[in-house]
Amino acid sequence: MTIRVMIADDQMMVRQGFGVLLNAEPDIEVVGQAVNGRDAVERAAELDPDVVLMDIRMPELGGIDATRILMERPGNRLKVLVLTTFDLDEYVYEALRAGASGFLLKDASAEELARAVRVVAGGDALLAPNLTKRLIAEFSRVSGAARGPLREVRERVGELTERETEVLVLVAQGLSNAEIATELVVAEQTVKTHVSRILAKLTLRDRTQAAVFAYESGLIRPAGY
Repeated sequence: MTIRVMIADDQMMVRQGFGVLLNAEPDIEVVGQAVNGRDAVERAAELDPDVVLMDIRMPELGGIDATRILMERPGNRLKVLVLTTFDLDEYVYEALRAGASGFLLKDASAEELARAVRVVAGGDALLAPNLTKRLIAEFSRVSGAARGPLREVRERVGELTERETEVLVLVAQGLSNAEIATELVVAEQTVKTHVSRILAKLTLRDRTQAAVFAYESGLIRPAGY
């Protein structure tokens, strides 16, 4: 199946450059572009893309608010991949909380760009350990996320089993399903089942939101805290 992509960025060169790179892929088609967040919300309703590449800083309506609006639409199925210039952009964390499935640096290679689109289109989250894990940890600390006593943490975690809690922690550490399966010595399909149950029980959209939850609930503390 062809992955339908829309690019939202106020810089024409970025839109055109990413468009050329993605249209060169046999399984990806750029179906439209948007010049700001408001335009992205309207165009997404018209074009029904699978993935939106969303710049964070845009005029009229920023990428965070646009992402939140798109994610709150009833029956929404599209995925948002936020674009940023710096991997520790303070706004990226808020975009992840708004429902984005991950983020991508604007200097990413053609291969990285295509892979990122495929990952989020497939329902997974872009959680590269060397980038997203560090970002979530840092801005969880900066934002003063609640880290109450264990009892309160358990209340937020809800009805997760001990094994599901284990899996959630590993997801937040940036491990893939295959890596988690190796770590816990179980089948990869078993890990997928655990992740699905975790998302359902905590009413989360994807692995990125699960990682954010793990830090905010106190299951994982940023290094040094």
